[in-house]
Order: sequence, then C-alpha cells, then structure tokens
Amino acid sequence: MNYIHINRYILIVFFLFVPILFSYTKREDGAISEKNESAHDLSEIKSTGKLKVVTDFSSVNYFIYKGKPLGFQYEMLQELSDYLEIEIEVSVNNDLKENFNSLTNGEVDLIASNLTITAERKDFMDFTSPHSQSRQVLVQQTKSKKQFSNTELLRNPLELAGKTVYVQKHSSHLQLLRNISVQTGELINIIEVPIETEQLIKMVSRGDIEFTVADEDVAIVNSSIIDGLDIEAVLGFPQEQAWAIRKNSPELKNEINIWMESFSKTRKFAILQNKYFKSNRINKMVNSNYYYPESGRISQYDEIFKVEAEKIDWDWRLLASMVYQESRFNSTAKSWAGAFGLMQLMPRTANRFGVNQNSSVKKQISAGVKFIQWLENRLNDLVEDPDERKKFILASYNIGFGHVKDAINLTKKFGGNPELWEDNVEYYLLKKSEEEFYSDPIVIYGYARGTETSKYVKDIIYRYNHYLNIEENSNLAQVLQ
Repeated sequence: MNYIHINRYILIVFFLFVPILFSYTKREDGAISEKNESAHDLSEIKSTGKLKVVTDFSSVNYFIYKGKPLGFQYEMLQELSDYLEIEIEVSVNNDLKENFNSLTNGEVDLIASNLTITAERKDFMDFTSPHSQSRQVLVQQTKSKKQFSNTELLRNPLELAGKTVYVQKHSSHLQLLRNISVQTGELINIIEVPIETEQLIKMVSRGDIEFTVADEDVAIVNSSIIDGLDIEAVLGFPQEQAWAIRKNSPELKNEINIWMESFSKTRKFAILQNKYFKSNRINKMVNSNYYYPESGRISQYDEIFKVEAEKIDWDWRLLASMVYQESRFNSTAKSWAGAFGLMQLMPRTANRFGVNQNSSVKKQISAGVKFIQWLENRLNDLVEDPDERKKFILASYNIGFGHVKDAINLTKKFGGNPELWEDNVEYYLLKKSEEEFYSDPIVIYGYARGTETSKYVKDIIYRYNHYLNIEENSNLAQVLQ
C-alpha cells in the first residue's frame, strides 16, 4: 500500500514539472479575447512623454511608508524610467482581470508585477525577460494555531483531495490547483475570490479560511510578518515571473529586455531583492504606524493636516505631500537659508503670520496654510481652474509669488497660455535663468533659477497621486461574507 502511494505521488510531481497539455474552454485569466491592434509602441509612448504602468499594492511590490512610495516593483520602475529617459505614470490595481483588460485595451503600456508566465496568458499578451523565479506553496496555520481540525499539517499535493482552498481570482494559483486535481483524479474545492493573495494569507492567519496558495517569496515575507503561518508544503515547480506588455509593442519589449537582462545582474538589483524579500526592514515597515493605508496614516500630523486643509479647500493628502517635500515631516528641520519647521517658513514670512521657531507644530502648520491662502488670493484672478491654480500656488510657495507673476507675464507676451503650468508658465519660469528673459522689461523680479521649483511642483503632485493610488485601493482588507 505504501509502495503504491509513493509511486502515485512521484507521478503527480512529475506531471507538475512538465508543461501542461490541457486546455480549458474558459481562459483562466478571464481577460477579454479581443486584442487592441492599434500601434502604440515605444516611439509613440515617448511622444506622449509617459509610460503608463499598473502594479499591485502589497507589502513587497508597492506601498507608502512614512509618506514615501516604496516597493520592489516601484523601485525597479524608477530604474527603468532612468534608462528609458521617460516619465513613468504608476497606477495601482489588485484586480488581475482589470489589469489584463487595461493592457489589451491600451489603457496601460505595462503590468509591473510578479506575473507567472503561462501559456494561457501568452495567448493575449507578451512577457518581458523574467525578473525572478518562485514556486507556489500552500499557506495554512501552524499546528499550534490550527483552528479547523486536529489533523496533521498538509505536506504534499495528494492531501488536498476534498479540501477547500481559496485563491485570488484569475491568478496562476487557480491553474495550478486545477492541474493537481486533474492529475490526481481527486476533487479540490477551489474558490476564486476577488481578494489579493496577501489578504487571503491574513485570512488564513485569523482562521477565516483554512488554505490559500501563494508564491513562495511572498509567503516567506508574510510569514515573517504574521505569526502562526505554515508555508512548508510546496505545490509546484519554480516558475519564471515577469512583466507583461501588449503583443504589438516589440520596440518596448526589446528595450525593457535589454535593460532587465543587464539590471538583473547588478549589485543594485541584488540590494533590492535583499531589501524586500530577505531583510527584517519589511517587517518593521509593515508593522509601523505609517504603513499606508493599513494604518490609515501618512504621518503623525495627519489630523492637523485634515483640519487645516479644509480651511483652504485642499485635499489633506496634497498638503501632506507638500509638507513631506518641505521637511520630510521633520518638525526640527532647518535649511541653510534659515527656513524652519515642517512648513519651512522663512523667518520674515513666519513673523507675518505670527509664528517663530518656538511655536507649536500645530501653529506652524496653521501659519503655512495661511500663507497658502494668501498666495491663492493673489492667483484667483490669474488662474481660473482651481486644480491648475494649486500648481501655481506650490510654485509660489517655493520660489515666491513675484517670480511666478513674472513667468505669467512672459507667457502672455510670447503667446503661451498664462493659466496653464506645464509647458507654459513653467517653461518661462525656467527661462528666467537666461539673460534674454530675466532682463526683459516686463520682468520685475529679475533672475530666477526655476529648475528647483519645476521639480518641486512635479514631485509634490507625483507623490500626491501615489497617496491617491493607495487610497483608491484601501478596500483590499475586505472580509468574506
């Protein structure tokens, strides 16, 4: 009897290690079958100035910590941005089907996640060179914590017969379990749910569900963060993981592959892998009060930001992004020029609004917001659109209203749109470092180095959009009904 059992197990493992020959009438990824054949390759992408990318929120790939976007995929994308010399616009979505559809529909150019390369997925999208490999493992409670039964921990695929396993909808884990069920001839009750894998792992730890499946690297990270998880049962062979692109983007694929194959051999890539998959730093970050959105906090000053931002009709997260840019939330920060505190007010401006270095944090933030209101009052008649006006306010906060007003006047003179920031007023602010422009009779405040201000506005808006990304995906911790 034991001899038959052992041979049967060897046979199962063998079939798991060879390419799967079965096909299904329903595609496991659930993506739309129609392909977007419109040409939108690297040259077209560069002409727009942005590479549109979607990734997923998780403790490994993308998250906000102490007000700063971080993550393995996120930092990889920053390296790719430098290589391609193009801005990368990052959106976040943990729904795999929506991401696949966004790619094939042309709404995004790249899915930057730990996507397992499968034959089914190759039907409707291409993959880049792989960035990693991972096996799939069963996640269950440890024996000491096991709430569902007194049975031994599962250790091989045969023992899944008759068990109920929850997996993320449209994930490669579904295909793996189906293959095991077919090869063993035993029924596995597979339940697909629109919940990403890390949340399912947490549900296992709480005892809400008994089993889920995860990539081994993700399971290892989560088991170091969450007590009472067993991840010893390996269900599949190592599989390559990569980014996904449309089939009609050969230039983009080629350039990413050149970069990926080179970057994956560098010391910087090794450091990233260690940082997000092996270091205890992730444990510290995830369990911090400032791991957003699970903590619901960007900084220790969020409640003040919310109250003060309401006074000027701003989203508090935009104010938070601005304060991060000014001081990195360091209330004792002081610049070489004498600006101080969270809002980095210059002594003269601070005095105008009734604060100094000894004033409380709350009063300093309130003074900074009053200064923002003062700037808005001067820009109300110059820039009609409130969202566009915020960019002018940010620029004025950084370099001074006078220099921004000069740039507005230059924009008018040379036929630009004085109520648009990008490529218009921003352009002429940058030109104020050239004598031809700062000596123009309509320029009152003279020379200005606009590069820092241009970057200042970009960085704040960029970070603010990341805060919005996370907020829009903050419902990930839903519980099964």
